[in-house]
Amino acid sequence: MLLSVEESVRTRYRSGVTASAEVRLQREMTHDADTFEPSADELIAHNRDFADTFADHDLQVSPTRNLAVVACMDSRMDIFKLLGLGNGEAHIIRNAGGVITDDVIRSLCLSQRRLGTREIVLVHHTDCGLENLREDEFRDEVFEELGVKPRWLIEAFSDPYVDVQQSIQRLEITPFISYKELIRGFVYDVTTGRLQEVERSTTDGKGRVTPL
Repeated sequence: MLLSVEESVRTRYRSGVTASAEVRLQREMTHDADTFEPSADELIAHNRDFADTFADHDLQVSPTRNLAVVACMDSRMDIFKLLGLGNGEAHIIRNAGGVITDDVIRSLCLSQRRLGTREIVLVHHTDCGLENLREDEFRDEVFEELGVKPRWLIEAFSDPYVDVQQSIQRLEITPFISYKELIRGFVYDVTTGRLQEVERSTTDGKGRVTPL
């Protein structure tokens, strides 16, 4: 059984072990591969350790690099680490597939108009959960279970490089993005950790790939 947050903190002060390490140990001792265990208590313990040495109290609201990153929510991508960003340097906007939806455009519009960003970087990736997923089958599955189809699209695709190109085009045509000169798109290879750039425009309508 997981320790409560209060028990974790008491243990930390009694033994000198951090709260997050104590909760992690409890999870390992009680782990069952077939049993889901909520993570919230462990995350709160991590936060207590984080707050003990917190040093970012003086960060400004606007990103210091005037940069907004739109990326997939995939758990294998640590956006700050893979781009070498520090806390406070960029807005990070994430969803399934890194899709340029109306809500992403809403966030980018606010990011540019109120918080001073001027550059947009898109990060999609290989082996995406949306890759080769059939939109109609997914919507039918939801309808069969719930009796209603979602109003939103899942935005499935077959080629992440072409999908990046489409995302760039959506940003180019929307009137709500003021600064479009510095838009660049990339595909992150989850097996190598490297980015490949997809050119912004091509004569054949397909995204060309530039290894970095």
